[in-house]
Amino acid sequence: MGSYSIGEAINLLMQKSGWKPKVNELRLRQEWEAIAGKTISKYTRNLYLSGTTLTIYTDVAPLKQELLLGKEQLAARINEYFEERVVEDIVIK
Repeated sequence: MGSYSIGEAINLLMQKSGWKPKVNELRLRQEWEAIAGKTISKYTRNLYLSGTTLTIYTDVAPLKQELLLGKEQLAARINEYFEERVVEDIVIK
């Protein structure tokens, strides 16, 4: 058995147990304002991460259009924030 740091051991445990996607979703919800900004977080409601697809709900039509146009940039910002590939596609509803 090799030696691991505590962080590496926790990451390995989360990957092998299948918890990592749920942990990423919870972290995304908790840190959404820091990732997307105050205005976007104020007018978006439910966030769901299914695999690598993020679903964002909003009732504000102009924001929905802005998010649709900036999906790639938002996905890149999220992945940069997490320092790994968490989101590949974003669905706006």
